[in-house]
Amino acid sequence: MNFIHDIIQYDYLSNALIACILSGILCGIAGTYVVCRRMVFLSGGITHASFGGLGIAFYLGTNPIAGAMLFAVASSLGIEWASSKGRIREDSAIGIMWGFGMAVGALFMSLRPGYTSGDLSSYLFGSIITVTDADVAALSILTAAILLGTAIWLRPIMYVAFDREFAGSQGVHTKVVSYTMAAILAVAIVMSIRIMGIVLLISLLTMPVAIVNLFSKSYARITLWSAVTAAVASVAGVAASYHLEVPSGAAIIFILTITLIIAKCYLCITKVRKKADENHT
Repeated sequence: MNFIHDIIQYDYLSNALIACILSGILCGIAGTYVVCRRMVFLSGGITHASFGGLGIAFYLGTNPIAGAMLFAVASSLGIEWASSKGRIREDSAIGIMWGFGMAVGALFMSLRPGYTSGDLSSYLFGSIITVTDADVAALSILTAAILLGTAIWLRPIMYVAFDREFAGSQGVHTKVVSYTMAAILAVAIVMSIRIMGIVLLISLLTMPVAIVNLFSKSYARITLWSAVTAAVASVAGVAASYHLEVPSGAAIIFILTITLIIAKCYLCITKVRKKADENHT
């Protein structure tokens, strides 16, 4: 009851909870595309490349999230362009941007006057108490736009996620979908950095999808229930963080991990029982 009372009473807690729910929905939708297209490494590359934008923004004294956004979107589109043109393998391009972004971020952060390692922690591991009303408003608009876009263009997105050549044969503008989804993924990642942090964010993109994929193979259902799973885990993680005084990002990922283990065990037990019943008959 104290948790609910404090959420109502304190704005920073209510902002944190709302932001976690919205971030969970965003990552559930974007993560489905990433996992189905087998681009999990790309999400990690964009996440870590965004650190370069953070470092430059800190050095220049501008908005860190805006800097990370520009760097992440540019990196995402650059990786998509390089891999589609065949100029460089996609995994190589991702690895290059991953290392380059981290190196640039660390370099410019260290050059900033008055730099301390504490400046990094909230972005590397997340800090939900730093979420502002503006962050919540931006997340709300982005989530609403992505939900609407996914509902309208679900089929083209699904075709591109599974097979770009087949999508092209069906009249889908694969380049438009690929570049748009790459940009959306970058934006979703950066908007979620305050909640999960750079280090743990890739898990929020992939684990809800992995859990739901155990029970369904439908892209639409995976998208829907991944968003729900991520949102519910985020709420549970914030509650655990409040009661146990642990980082919220770590709590969310721990809950998702336990959920995945339980789901796998349940399916294994069900499979064993089914085989036993067949043998008896």
